[in-house]
Amino acid sequence: MAAPVKKDELLDLDVESLAYGGNGVARTDGFVVFVRRGLPGDRVRARVTKVKRSHAEALALEVLERGPQHVDAPCQHYPACGGCRFQDLAYESQLAQKQGWVRDAFQRIAGIADPPLDEIVPCAPEVFHYRNKMEYSFTATPSGPALGFHKAGRWDEVLDIQKCWLTTDLGNGIREAIRDWAREEGLDAYNQEDNTGYLRHLVVREGRNTGQTLVQLVTAPGERFERGYLVDVLRRFPEVASIHWSVNDRPAEVTNLPTELLWGEPWIEEELSGLRFRVRPNAFLQTNTWMADTLYGLAREAAQLTGDQTVWDLYCGIGTIGLSMARDALTVWGIEVSEESVACALENAELNGITNAAFFAGNVGEVVDELLDRSGAPDVVVVDPPRAGLAGKALRRLGAIGAPRIVYVSCNPTTLASDVKALREEYGYELLRVRPVDMFPHTPHVEAVALLERTE
Repeated sequence: MAAPVKKDELLDLDVESLAYGGNGVARTDGFVVFVRRGLPGDRVRARVTKVKRSHAEALALEVLERGPQHVDAPCQHYPACGGCRFQDLAYESQLAQKQGWVRDAFQRIAGIADPPLDEIVPCAPEVFHYRNKMEYSFTATPSGPALGFHKAGRWDEVLDIQKCWLTTDLGNGIREAIRDWAREEGLDAYNQEDNTGYLRHLVVREGRNTGQTLVQLVTAPGERFERGYLVDVLRRFPEVASIHWSVNDRPAEVTNLPTELLWGEPWIEEELSGLRFRVRPNAFLQTNTWMADTLYGLAREAAQLTGDQTVWDLYCGIGTIGLSMARDALTVWGIEVSEESVACALENAELNGITNAAFFAGNVGEVVDELLDRSGAPDVVVVDPPRAGLAGKALRRLGAIGAPRIVYVSCNPTTLASDVKALREEYGYELLRVRPVDMFPHTPHVEAVALLERTE
């Protein structure tokens, strides 16, 4: 049966809800249409962009009637900027949609009809200015180089940002200072289409609880700037404690690169969970400092440590979760593929006088057997994998080891649900609790902490 809509057709649609990822869900004659820029409760005029047998995709061109949850977005760059998707959706509705996404993932993917889902934890103390790390791309403008983010849905166009609502006044000030410096120095922005130009990215990392800031400039090959003057420009901000330079000689738009220290310490420090952590340019740290403390607290609560357990901290990053648990554990053993993050974790253990934690570099799926030989069987395993979830080998080895308790910290409810299904059906784990956490307001991303226990 042919779809009841055609490509480029204009439709007036009532948006019912948001699908995972952020597109609105509407129907025409019962046929599902996913509407980009469609918000729940809105009636929109949309142009069909793609038609498949089971559904169509469309772009909202005009809001005919605003729904009760439609609000005015404060950012002048919204919705052209791709950094936020939901600034014009009331925050209470954002939370409800994310709660629904997590519930739906467990029902649809894990096959759990009534998942043990707690109420989502809202972002606090505010829903703007929460990011501690920003990655800007340089772009060419008639006035010279500028800095911003890729336009929504475009890899080849960067929007010149005047003020970003996800960072702080300090972060916005550093970006503007680097823009002015680049123009004064006569440097040009890199063009990804023809691989010409020089300036590529600017990374700003803030230690929100320490007041320390790290700045990383990424350029094409060649030293075409005076180091001392760049340092002078950045040192006008007393918070700047570490300045780095990286060279990217490949077309790929990446910032996770070797760095050369231009000034200051090789790291900045941050305080979380009563501990102090060193953060180097390429080390992973949750980008919402306020909610990281909440997330780690939920992980500790789920671990239920009493002082005599062996804890594995897999995908440990710079050791934040494992070290925050060390005070209540017998031993903590961490694995992380990034050697730079492992170096930070070891430093952080020493910095905080923690002697019952050890960290190793390696791929989780390949080194857990070696870890088992070193540490003995774990009582609690904490996993905080990337968006793809547990790699097949890692999940199989983890299931075979059979720790009594798994605390799964997830940034993707679909892969979390898929992994929980495998752990339940193949290895005898029961899902006892899931708590969503809103780390990233105005975006489709949602974190969750799940507790699984092995049954006989």
